[in-house]
Amino acid sequence: MKILTIDVGLGTQDIMFYDSKESIENSPKLVMPSPTRIIADRIAESEGDLFIKGETMGGGFITKVVKEHLKDHRVLMTENAARTIRDNLDYVKSLGVEIVPFSEAKKYSDLTQIEFKDVDLDAIKSALAEFDVDPSFDYLGVAVQDHGYMEGVGDRDFRFMKIREKLDVPKGPEEFAYFGEAPSYFTRINAVLRSFNNYKTAVMDSKFASVCGATCDRYVKTLEKFIVMDIGNGHTLAAAFDGGKIVGVFEHHTSNMTPDKIDLFVNKLADGTITHEEVHEDHGHGAWSLKPIGDFEAIVATGPRRNVLEKTDFNVHYAAPAGDVMMTGPAGLIKAIRSKNG
Repeated sequence: MKILTIDVGLGTQDIMFYDSKESIENSPKLVMPSPTRIIADRIAESEGDLFIKGETMGGGFITKVVKEHLKDHRVLMTENAARTIRDNLDYVKSLGVEIVPFSEAKKYSDLTQIEFKDVDLDAIKSALAEFDVDPSFDYLGVAVQDHGYMEGVGDRDFRFMKIREKLDVPKGPEEFAYFGEAPSYFTRINAVLRSFNNYKTAVMDSKFASVCGATCDRYVKTLEKFIVMDIGNGHTLAAAFDGGKIVGVFEHHTSNMTPDKIDLFVNKLADGTITHEEVHEDHGHGAWSLKPIGDFEAIVATGPRRNVLEKTDFNVHYAAPAGDVMMTGPAGLIKAIRSKNG
């Protein structure tokens, strides 16, 4: 089986092309600037009014440059593209963005055109082909961060409402993947699925893809009780494991994760006393625990800001699935797809 995987982050998109007939360590890999960065740069360099079409994708830098562009120019967006700024379209309109039906796109052909998409499959295939790699694949795996959306419910509360529903019993991280379809409240995940509905496609939230990939590390496979921490540029998610199953999680903003706070929340996660309220009131996303794991063997670390753990007293192992610290998300996608397909 050939699997093309793309983990779409804030700073980079991490790509691995896996062939089950070969060692995973020899898989072609690319670490490239994220689509959010690429498209934000295109908007920043644009002059005059903009017409933006395409799908819902990661906002981040894009939201900032759109706001800046609105100071001097019109910005028109189709509905799906506008949800990149925020799922609440009334808020997007309040910024000055004009939301127009996709069917009216031809009316604005004289404006500078920008297309939103989390995955530029043509560009990835072209890059692989330049190195004589046949880019055809059996399965596509994509990881994006998606909080989900419900009108009137804060995104942090809604995210953990759905995590609690999903994690009603201990589950392997690969069970957080969606194959071909996903609940409608995951607008970004569904945008990816719409874009590639002619392929066999699996999509995961990027945090759970990284957690899943960390469990593919050779050392981690020997552990029974451990905590995986994906410490990203924006968010940190920690998952407590017992016997290969997740039994509790918390998520916070990385900028708030001091060594002392890591010590506090990790130990509470391990002993099962962490609460959603205390993390949420600390301006984090929240927490959910099914049961304690007690003494654990290690913190398994991944993510671009994982080095903060060097300032703690925990036994820390830096995950490197497929021999590469940057491939945690893709490795998690591969594990989920292989689990689904035997």
